[in-house]
Amino acid sequence: MHCIIAVANHKGGVGKTAIAQNVGALLAEGGRRVLLVDVDPQSSLTGAFGIEDTERNLASVLGGADEGHLAMVDIIRPVGERLDLAPSDISLAAAELGMIGRVGRENVLKRVLAPLGGRYDVTVIDCPPSLAVLTINALNASAGVLIPTQPQAADLRGLKLFLQTLEQLRRGLDRDDLSIVGIVPTFYDSRLVHHRDAIEAMARGRLNVLTPIGRTVKFAEAVAAGKPLHQYEPGNVQVDALRTLTGQVETWLRSRA
Repeated sequence: MHCIIAVANHKGGVGKTAIAQNVGALLAEGGRRVLLVDVDPQSSLTGAFGIEDTERNLASVLGGADEGHLAMVDIIRPVGERLDLAPSDISLAAAELGMIGRVGRENVLKRVLAPLGGRYDVTVIDCPPSLAVLTINALNASAGVLIPTQPQAADLRGLKLFLQTLEQLRRGLDRDDLSIVGIVPTFYDSRLVHHRDAIEAMARGRLNVLTPIGRTVKFAEAVAAGKPLHQYEPGNVQVDALRTLTGQVETWLRSRA
């Protein structure tokens, strides 16, 4: 069964793109057929694979005030074995503005992804740091949401707001079946008391806290090389954490089958 996961948080700088890229790539390494969809006009996920020629991108599929002139299959790029990418471009920002006045605007991404169900086991959507039309589209198209957050006070306040908004979206879009895959603490440092306290606070709040991912300069180096971290530096300690996190996502996927 094809399953769609959105990687989302309305706060920027929490590592959404790194989680989307690396979890998607590790799912593919494990045998899943994976599509990554870059829904962020900043195109961070697209750039993370070293793709610069993005004339055919998601904006041409979604359209703006009117329907797009390309299908998803027209823009998909292979970026690894069993791993494809639907790239983004800055033109997606203008497309989003056009979509605001469109009838059924919250269903546009869901409709264009629907024909791909037989080609992929998993679609992972990298969302922009906002709760505007593109993110709402991604959440409405998804079965689950993976929420990266830094483990510190300001980010926990943002997480609480995001969870409240997610609940409002569930009601507004009649999506009671949209579940939270888990919360991913990012840039985690076990030596910092406030990081440990933040994770304990999330656990006390009965949130499903997944494996923390620590900080390493190798993430930026891997992006510059156009590769996921496990391909760029297989021995990096964060690769083990990412593999454990991906295993937790796999467990969630199997629960949906």
